[in-house]
Amino acid sequence: MLTKRIIPCLDVREGSVVKGIHFKNLKEVGSPPDLACRYDAQGADEVIFLDVSATVKGKETLLECVKETAQRLFIPLTVGGGIRTVEDMRKALKAGADKVSINTAAVQRPQLIIEGSERFGSQCIVVAIDAKSVGPGRWVVYTHGGTKPTTIDAVKWAKEVQRRGAGEIMLTSMDKDGTVGGYDIELTRTIVRSTNIPIIASGGAGNPEHMRAALQEGEADAALAASIFHYGQYTVGKVKSYLRKAGVNIR
Repeated sequence: MLTKRIIPCLDVREGSVVKGIHFKNLKEVGSPPDLACRYDAQGADEVIFLDVSATVKGKETLLECVKETAQRLFIPLTVGGGIRTVEDMRKALKAGADKVSINTAAVQRPQLIIEGSERFGSQCIVVAIDAKSVGPGRWVVYTHGGTKPTTIDAVKWAKEVQRRGAGEIMLTSMDKDGTVGGYDIELTRTIVRSTNIPIIASGGAGNPEHMRAALQEGEADAALAASIFHYGQYTVGKVKSYLRKAGVNIR
């Protein structure tokens, strides 16, 4: 059985880590390199760096900030936000990223997933899916940092990105994001059972029990969290200790 992963997420805007609720009302909580190093020392399995303003404002990813963060880390770093082309992927990987995350660009041009996986290997390509409920058992995809709805069914899109070569999916529930009320277990489990690539559950973590539920009931391969780590409510080590006692096969 593969071990489950715990992944802190750094939502970065103008060089600072920010956090909000439902993708809005963002507040600064620290510097990317400092927080990334803190989580590395606490035992995080990976760190995800998302430039949340790059896609919305049509800018490039903050590569200098990525480079500084990567140089201080000893665990894998995934970088997303503003990555629109294979060349953008190359720049992020050259700056020190181990994987790149694409969302809006993949929706706008799905061929990018194929191009990226063929050039760098599918293990480097993470497709982020921001999903919002539109009824029982139905979710649609949002783009541009959760600001623009599409008519794309999230489950069908997950199957499509796998077919095109994505190595992993970062699945965020927009309904749960920032609420610290727990993950969308039904959404997570539905996507996991519809695909056979790793799924990172994201959106709603408020305590270790929420993460346990995402990994066991939701069947996710990894649980991503931001608020509970940024505000010091829990360390990665404390979360992992809780999960081990609950019977989760954690790294």
